[in-house]
Amino acid sequence: MAVIETEAALHEAHRDNHTHRDVNGGWLRPAVFGAMDGLVSNLALMTGVAGGAVSHRTVVITGLAGLAAGAFSMAAGEYTSVASQRELVEAELDVERRELRKHPQDEERELALLYQARGVEPALAGEVARQLSRDPEQALEIHAREELGIDPGDLPSPLVAAVSSFGAFALGALLPVLPYLLGAATLWPALLLAALGLFACGAIVAKVTARSWWFSGLRQLALGGAAAGVTYALGSFFGTAVG
Repeated sequence: MAVIETEAALHEAHRDNHTHRDVNGGWLRPAVFGAMDGLVSNLALMTGVAGGAVSHRTVVITGLAGLAAGAFSMAAGEYTSVASQRELVEAELDVERRELRKHPQDEERELALLYQARGVEPALAGEVARQLSRDPEQALEIHAREELGIDPGDLPSPLVAAVSSFGAFALGALLPVLPYLLGAATLWPALLLAALGLFACGAIVAKVTARSWWFSGLRQLALGGAAAGVTYALGSFFGTAVG
């Protein structure tokens, strides 16, 4: 009994200590980076225009136009990209499906060879491949994972990608515009809110990296601030030159 309890305790300790970070980031990573993209690009756009000593109304219109244009561009780009990727995957799945139907024995042998290459004994690899190949859909799924590295039942949705990209970008791009919409007459409130947003985005990204939250936040703040500073300087230069 004592041995069993000891083994159970060791197994529990191993399970608790043997955990890994979510290296893909799940939904958090693309959402935060989408918002960060909107925030940095629209902040840089607005500071560039403000550097040209234009009116308050022009800066606001520029920010709103940048929000709309960027969000629609992101959505269209994501939809096209994911749809193209999905169509390519489905085409490859059709090829594999036809091969399984026309040459089932060759595909079974191919699967057995894949398992042998991973160290499974030939007899056992052949038996495993034979049993897994009984169900055509299961065989397709296994071949897709082994040969193409994809899961046929978990293909990305172009519509979901487009909507989420639109929303994330628009949310980030709204931050530097929001103070103006609430009555601010200068650029400083927008810069302050954008700085807080940049730091927050960087800190949240730290949840899927090994960096500390303050380092990630300060790094993103520095990068976003540099982008805004450069565009403001360019706006001032071109505003003076054109004027």
